[in-house]
Amino acid sequence: MDTRTRAAVLAAVTLGLLAGCGHDADAPTGQPAAGTVPRATGEPWYDEVTPASPAGTTGGTSSPCPLPVSFPLADGWTAKAVEAPRGELAELVGEALTKRGGTTVRCEVDGRKAGGGFLRIWAADAPAVTPRTALEGFAGGGDETVGGQQFRDIRAGGFDATEMSWLATSSLTEETSRNWALAVESAGQTLIFAVSEGMVTERTDVLPAYRLAAQGLATAG
Repeated sequence: MDTRTRAAVLAAVTLGLLAGCGHDADAPTGQPAAGTVPRATGEPWYDEVTPASPAGTTGGTSSPCPLPVSFPLADGWTAKAVEAPRGELAELVGEALTKRGGTTVRCEVDGRKAGGGFLRIWAADAPAVTPRTALEGFAGGGDETVGGQQFRDIRAGGFDATEMSWLATSSLTEETSRNWALAVESAGQTLIFAVSEGMVTERTDVLPAYRLAAQGLATAG
């Protein structure tokens, strides 16, 4: 199979075959704690894009997002466990859909029914990885050409966090998209929350759910 065909298969599979089952729609007990504060409008952070309205929470070992943290879900977005492909699909794509730059995807929050995209949460494979190091490895761990990396330190709910924004150019379509991700350390793990623009999603489709998750990030009970 040539590189172009393989890339096309990966892109198609990513849209829907990774999702597991179930979502955690418990009503939040109150407003999320203060988190990121708008500081930079426009490129690259677009802090003028406000958080979405909350409609539930997820996180914790018994949830579809088995993480040591919890975070609010945007209205219409559902958390789903990510399961590794099996059978012929696994032989075709290997770990390409669940591994990236020293991290493993733990779950995704699907907002397609609400007109959004995906928020995916990844965990660093090695312990004691600093947030910035984890972000650098994650951004450079795909098949895209990466450029325009920018970093900043923010407060994400109850955590100090490092946020990164970068541009990624697809080797298949040659289209360039902007990506955002933040990393925090919790319970000996470094976790990455990541969203990106795409062919059918814009920043206003993904940033509200991402900002909401960052704003309400807390240690799981």
